[in-house]
Amino acid sequence: MSVHDSARPPVSTSEDGPQGRSTSFGLPAATALVVGSIIGTGVFALPSALAPYGPIALVAFVLVTIGALALAMVFGRLSERVPGSGGPYVYAREAFGEFAGFLTAWSYWITAWAGNAAIVVAWVGYVEVFVNKGHHTGTSIAIALAGLWLPAIVNLAGVRSIGAFQVVTTVLKFLPLAFMATAGLLFVKSGNFGAFNASGGSALGAVSAAGAIALFSYIGLETASVAAGRVRDPKRNVPRATVYGTLACAGIYLLGTLAVFGTVPHGQLTSSAAPFTDAMNNIAGGTWAGNLVAAAAIVSGLGALNGWTMICAEMPMAAARDGLFPAAFAGTRGRGEVPVLGIVSATVLASVLTVISYTSFTRVFTEIVLLSVLTAVIPYLVSAAAQLYWLVRHGREELDRGRLARDVTVTLLALAFSYWSIQGSGYQTVYYGLFTILLGIPVYIWLKRPNARPATTAATGAVAPTAGTGPARHEPPLKAARTAGPVGLPTILRRALTPRHHH
Repeated sequence: MSVHDSARPPVSTSEDGPQGRSTSFGLPAATALVVGSIIGTGVFALPSALAPYGPIALVAFVLVTIGALALAMVFGRLSERVPGSGGPYVYAREAFGEFAGFLTAWSYWITAWAGNAAIVVAWVGYVEVFVNKGHHTGTSIAIALAGLWLPAIVNLAGVRSIGAFQVVTTVLKFLPLAFMATAGLLFVKSGNFGAFNASGGSALGAVSAAGAIALFSYIGLETASVAAGRVRDPKRNVPRATVYGTLACAGIYLLGTLAVFGTVPHGQLTSSAAPFTDAMNNIAGGTWAGNLVAAAAIVSGLGALNGWTMICAEMPMAAARDGLFPAAFAGTRGRGEVPVLGIVSATVLASVLTVISYTSFTRVFTEIVLLSVLTAVIPYLVSAAAQLYWLVRHGREELDRGRLARDVTVTLLALAFSYWSIQGSGYQTVYYGLFTILLGIPVYIWLKRPNARPATTAATGAVAPTAGTGPARHEPPLKAARTAGPVGLPTILRRALTPRHHH
């Protein structure tokens, strides 16, 4: 997971308009967008989270990869059907109504700030290569809070997604993974792997549990589809970019994790806070190589946190302007139009979750990852259900028999994979996750109250629809979604993942 997309109308056609050449991109850039969104700092801690299950976790990783590819194909098909306004939020709202759209947006927002907590825990592990080597809890919490609030301060200051910084951090986090997935395989020793199923339970249980953790590494595969309005020839390029990007990440992940499993003894790996650092130290000897990896992970972690902090703020702001979040979240301040409430509230929530995790959870990173996965799988599941709903209603009319059979098979696989991921999260995670998601129901009821005020768009002064108004009555929902401009997740991810220049 990295920057794991009715928002603000474009200020100018040349810069932000859908037809602007400066903001549209082709297949290579769309694929890079997917890769950059999927790969985050969390993957640097993933081998340690999977190690308690043993090498059987690699089997789970392969199954998760197949499921992720099925989801990627589903998002590709959905983007073909709703070009320019894709994303789980819009798909849910189109197929199942406003309430489903709200819960999807709410769940995705939880994923964003809970994911920040997971990212910062992984980030702390690499910071502690240099300081707090004894991993004292109080100091770890202080480092984590600093890691959360530094990007928040940067965002509050209006400094957004500087292109050069984002490129550097992306390269820095990609290099160690690419090295381990290639040269690292030459140093694998079979004795380091340990028992094939080290969980002590059944093989099926181990695969399910490890699979739920592994799915965290693929959060963000939907990026190209939710930003389809920015892609040239989206019907052709979005499905290809989504699948190509997911495949590229899958190769790096599988081979890199295999190399770490084979270069770090199993007993050491289960307790490692920085597994890629330990692997590099074992390969090169000494500590210099591992320190370089740790430094790269620290810098890339700050880049990931900066981007996801922005998404945490943009999500409620965009939903508020669409009438599906409290109107206060739509407010901005300063020349940079900084969504202060969104940034502060999300960082506070991530901070609270981080503190609770360090003081109450025995496996800090794993527990937060499972919560993030659960809240991310809900939008994935609803998107797959929306695709199946369309295939059942219109598939025979618009698709030939072979294409229909293939799409139904892939969609059912994606749907089954989503249910399997929820099951593998464990009872405690499902309890906390479901409780957190259902907390959105009182918010939705409050938004639907008769005297609810519409949010005002800062850039144009236009008034957004009040909660519950939905598309115009004289237009069907799908047509309204296509003609009303960017709605929901697409604009959020576009603004978070593309360079923003302030003059």
